[in-house]
Amino acid sequence: MYRAIPGRRRRLSTRYAEFLGPGDVGFDLGAHVGSRVRAWRHLGAHVIAVEPQPDCIRILRVLHGRDPGVVIVPLAVGATAGNATMSVSTTTPTVSSLSPEWIATAGADARFSRVTWDARVQVRVTTLDELISTYGEPAFCKIDVEGFETEVLAGLSRPLRALSFEYLPAAHDQALAALGRLQELGDYEFNYSPVETMRFAHPGWVPPAALVGVLDRVRPSGRSGDVYARLRSAAWR
Repeated sequence: MYRAIPGRRRRLSTRYAEFLGPGDVGFDLGAHVGSRVRAWRHLGAHVIAVEPQPDCIRILRVLHGRDPGVVIVPLAVGATAGNATMSVSTTTPTVSSLSPEWIATAGADARFSRVTWDARVQVRVTTLDELISTYGEPAFCKIDVEGFETEVLAGLSRPLRALSFEYLPAAHDQALAALGRLQELGDYEFNYSPVETMRFAHPGWVPPAALVGVLDRVRPSGRSGDVYARLRSAAWR
């Protein structure tokens, strides 16, 4: 369903062209069934698609397994390497999560009233530092891990050039914690893209305090989106 939306790949490619180009490496953490993978390959990037859910891994292998520019990594990402239990929603697998706290928060939100986390799966966990050691430093890293963002960033010891993480208004404090971790790692500027519009809400990149203001305005709507961060010191297209 995510791949068949008219014009979606074009919007994705337009958005990510600011961050990725031919020969660049992109990390897609929480790749699901590969909507970003397809757009990033269209831009000429090499994609490291990281996804722990067995059903999604099978689909990724069918769709992208023969593409030498795509590496499918069947792992979760967290603060430390090891093993963990993922709570899976079999009817809405995009909200499967490693975070019991996030599930409790999201489950109390009216928009998630029909969602159930009805299965458990054991997954292996790696860290961003380990992924970088294996595949090189990415030009862009997308983090879509349903409330596990701060754990992912805790497993990173250096600033990345650019990245994004999902924002859910019901889990506002968790987004602020991720924002705080990024400020510890480097001198970032930020923007916000509502839902899946692939358009920035602010006309320019803003400092952390201004981003918090943007999120405070978005929060009452209950609509999710993505926070984008880029290093101020980097040269941009």
